Amino acid sequence: MRKLVLSLIALALLAVAGVFLWLRYVDAVMQQPGPHAEAVVLEVRPGMGVRAVLTELEQAGALADAGAVGLELRRRGAPTIKAGRYEIAAHATPAEILAQLAAGRVVLESLTVVEGWTFAEMRRALEAHPAIEQTLRGQTGAEVMRTLGHPNDHPEGQFFPDTYRFAAGSTDKAILTLAYARLHTLLTDAWEDRADNLPINTPYEALILASIIEKETGLASERPQIAGVFVSRLRKGMRLQTDPTVIYGLGERYDGNIRARDLRGDTPYNTYTRAGLPPTPIALPGEESIRAATNPLETGHLYFVATGLGDGSHAFSRTYEEHNVALQKYLTRLRARPSSGSAQ
Repeated sequence: MRKLVLSLIALALLAVAGVFLWLRYVDAVMQQPGPHAEAVVLEVRPGMGVRAVLTELEQAGALADAGAVGLELRRRGAPTIKAGRYEIAAHATPAEILAQLAAGRVVLESLTVVEGWTFAEMRRALEAHPAIEQTLRGQTGAEVMRTLGHPNDHPEGQFFPDTYRFAAGSTDKAILTLAYARLHTLLTDAWEDRADNLPINTPYEALILASIIEKETGLASERPQIAGVFVSRLRKGMRLQTDPTVIYGLGERYDGNIRARDLRGDTPYNTYTRAGLPPTPIALPGEESIRAATNPLETGHLYFVATGLGDGSHAFSRTYEEHNVALQKYLTRLRARPSSGSAQ
């Protein structure tokens, strides 16, 4: 009987020692730098289990002993691993890898929405991005706005142009929702900080004006002054006579050239034939254009024309006679060294 007891005690001690040694081994495995000498990209698909993730990591060379790591996770509880694309740093330890997966520190994709783009151009960029899940493809602009919860809004100008970073698999709806919220937060702030006695009555009118400023400005520093010209014209009841609105109104008929008949052809967006602002924005304005629309620099100038110097600058004039002189200088430079520009 005594021998049996001693044998059982010995076995128990061996078991304890085995567990102790195993825990030390696993702890060493978890803290051991991985065998991979370069970063490893891991794609965790929705619904992918921990065992499958560990297997892929082992096959990619990022884990030396996936079995030991799996047993350790079974002992202490496996984390919830978020789907996405991960970049595992070279020689990252299993503990570091699991912490990264549990925290969802995925590789972020990016999409740059350019100031001055139309909503249609923004949608094309969204649809062309391989990491964005398409949920709005085929919907009209009005249908998109209903999906986003803004059925009474025209889509043009409603989204903030910026570089957006997101996890692969994010939806086009999610990105548009974020861009809409950012635009309207900025617009609300700018409107609350607007100059006194502006000839525009609502934030939406400021957004329309900002979109025109965006399309007319080649030199960022001129935005407040260009805004001042348009505001001064609105005060005097003068037509804005800005080419970008005409081009927007032409839509697919615009072939890259604007002609005299285009300036005469009436559309809701033709500011040569119609007074006041067009009915909607014509592009996605950036923050500086929105700030310029709500705090214009009024200098008494009523006209501007490109200088033709190649730097995007304009010559500003108070009278039509001065404007004609500036226009002739521009045309002379244009003939000598072709460039693009517009005149108001």
